[in-house]
Amino acid sequence: MANVVSMEWIRDHLNDESLVLADCRFALGQPLSGRKDYEEGHLPGAVYVDLERDLSGPKAEHGGRHPLPSITELADVLGRAGIDGSKRVVAYDDQGGAMASRLWWILKYLGHDNVQIMDGGFGAWKREGYPVTLDVTELYATTFEPQPRSEMLLTMEEVKSRLGTPGLQLLDSREAKRYRGEEEAIDPVAGHIPGAANYFWKDSLTEQGTWKPAEQLRERFSSLSPDRETVVYCGSGVTACPNILALTEAGFRDIKLYGGSWSDWISYKENLIATGEE
Repeated sequence: MANVVSMEWIRDHLNDESLVLADCRFALGQPLSGRKDYEEGHLPGAVYVDLERDLSGPKAEHGGRHPLPSITELADVLGRAGIDGSKRVVAYDDQGGAMASRLWWILKYLGHDNVQIMDGGFGAWKREGYPVTLDVTELYATTFEPQPRSEMLLTMEEVKSRLGTPGLQLLDSREAKRYRGEEEAIDPVAGHIPGAANYFWKDSLTEQGTWKPAEQLRERFSSLSPDRETVVYCGSGVTACPNILALTEAGFRDIKLYGGSWSDWISYKENLIATGEE
């Protein structure tokens, strides 16, 4: 199954009982805006899934700005949203797929492969004149049974132990100016993890905001090996997820997320920090 699905397919399957549409719109720094946008219009039948309330745990000294909740907590969130093993999940947002990809990755991590991202996002859906509703979807809770793939997620210690090892491909998904340490408006320290290469997550999208086809994604990552371990991070474990999706589409097989990402890395004062280009 492809990881990206067209708006046309969704339009034609809105009444499928096995389909769960997840509205993941969210704006960093404006935590209530996503829910407000949902209430002002969403795809018919879509449930709202909040990045910070549903897909992130409470912040602590370590773990980053958007730490993953426990597997039990995630399973509870998914079950309350009507997601179980019988459901096909399609996630969407209006942020280029960044927030929707977080849900996509979480479901993959928990063993649920029947999940995709809607190409184009809510804005494109609305511009095409496809149906939008104000009706808040009634939730029918079910039981989500996780089958976690622990190998998909790395801790800070596991990332640190890999630095300098042959074959490691460490990808920083943030904008180049943040990677180089020239500007940092979100986290208290600028720079990147030593040895990381910069692959800004938005470079997997076309100018129209749709996902590039697989052959273009393979070209984007052509300097990397699909057979090597590839570790991906960003600021807090969110925008690394669209890069993981793009790598998956490009045929990479051993991809891991550093869940806490940069905001976790810098919470350990002894960790080395690099600036400039690698």
